[in-house]
Amino acid sequence: MKRKIVSIDEEKCNGCGLCIPNCAEGAIKIIGGKAKLVDDRFCDGLGACLGHCPQDAIVITERDAPDFDEEAVKKHLNSISKPGRMHQAMPHSCPGSMAMDFRGERRTAGGTQAGTPARQNSELRQWPVQLTLVSPEAPYFKDCELLVAADCVPFAYPNFHSDFLAGKSLIIGCPKLDDAEFYIDKLTEMLKKNNIKGITLVNMEVPCCFGLQRIVEEAVQRSGKVLPIHQTVITIRGEKQQVNGLH
Repeated sequence: MKRKIVSIDEEKCNGCGLCIPNCAEGAIKIIGGKAKLVDDRFCDGLGACLGHCPQDAIVITERDAPDFDEEAVKKHLNSISKPGRMHQAMPHSCPGSMAMDFRGERRTAGGTQAGTPARQNSELRQWPVQLTLVSPEAPYFKDCELLVAADCVPFAYPNFHSDFLAGKSLIIGCPKLDDAEFYIDKLTEMLKKNNIKGITLVNMEVPCCFGLQRIVEEAVQRSGKVLPIHQTVITIRGEKQQVNGLH
């Protein structure tokens, strides 16, 4: 039977994810860098997501589709909120996760008050940086040197920007708190889709943080690529402990 339902123009969609938080049924998901309707039964056709797409890629159409299924929606929402799967739902619930590439900008630290140390310039040239949020198809991953850093590293190591980040694209994550398999899948996809030249891995000295090494090595293996991986371990007191060439 014909009914009103969402239609997404993938040619217009840039994968920003701004439509996701406005779909209470979780019917839309970013797949392959584009917003897609994951199941016709989840869309009520009321169009709460309309007006939140900066590309005007979403419209309501009338076509053959199964009826809206409220029970199926409940099961769907429950499944994506379970522990271990939560991070699969999270990437697209944040409007601030729209990919931004500002590698060509020149920025300075700005003026400082007399008697205070000069501030370092930021070497960050992209947004977002969290592995859960980044798009594997973002332009700043093409032909890049990739920096993979544990979440705590920039807080422990004071010269993170100048010593590690300069000239690289960045992803960060926590192997203890986040879904490792999701990280491996995401990083594998990123490596397959981009000509990444090499990986710099920086993690803390605590045992759980070495899970990030396993994630990176497993993703490289699954991607079928041969990439140099250079690992630096940072102590809790903010010192370089060791530097390893893994591949």
